[in-house]
Amino acid sequence: MAALLVRMANRTDTLGSLGKGLRVLEAFRAEQPRMSISDVAAVTGLDRATARRCLLTLHDGGYADYDGKFFTLTARVLRLGMGALAAMPLAQLVQPWLDQLSDRIGQSTSVSILDGTEIVYLARAAQRRVMSIGLMPGSRLPAHCTSMGRVLLAALPADEARAIIEASDLTPRTPHSLTDPVEIMGRVDAARRDGYAIIDQEVELGLRSIAVPLHSVHGKVVAAINTGVAAVQADAGDLADLYLEPLLKVQEGLRRVLR
Repeated sequence: MAALLVRMANRTDTLGSLGKGLRVLEAFRAEQPRMSISDVAAVTGLDRATARRCLLTLHDGGYADYDGKFFTLTARVLRLGMGALAAMPLAQLVQPWLDQLSDRIGQSTSVSILDGTEIVYLARAAQRRVMSIGLMPGSRLPAHCTSMGRVLLAALPADEARAIIEASDLTPRTPHSLTDPVEIMGRVDAARRDGYAIIDQEVELGLRSIAVPLHSVHGKVVAAINTGVAAVQADAGDLADLYLEPLLKVQEGLRRVLR
């Protein structure tokens, strides 16, 4: 019935201004937290007048600060997403497992899902900060160069994973970043074969991570779990010896409860 109502909806049933406002909110990223009206217009494809009205509306509602030239989002924006994340059964189910795993291995652990060309963090247990940016539920990173992203891409049909990689921004984040779609797809294929993925300083210098997929009771990959550590090992492959077993134990435990 709900699907039928959606199909029956026409343009008079939707608020175009709300959609434009949401596009403006999504334009702000960790790498560009301060944006001018021109910046927002360029990112969203909106004209300057519309971008200006949306930004001033956010400012008036307390969702953005404005210094006369640049806009920055305020903590009030978190109300829009944190409630939804906290209410998601998956986030609620995995958090105790993450906390226990993080305490056991002495490293930060995270769970994420795939959203287009990016991963979205659903839950996190932080032990120490090994990245220059702070990660929290709702944070986003490119899928193609992250360990969780690669195991999530590996769960898709090959042609679908390849299309996502080709649609991604492959600008290198570090000298170690892979930029050839064929080579990246090769790593995704390896993750599918091995059941895990290791990233060696592709997201940020000094950071390595290892991830495994999380399966539902029906065998479907619903998320990914990883641990990110400082790159102090002799070889990135050492992460498998150090952390794969505890990750697989959590994977198996959650397989019995994830629907």
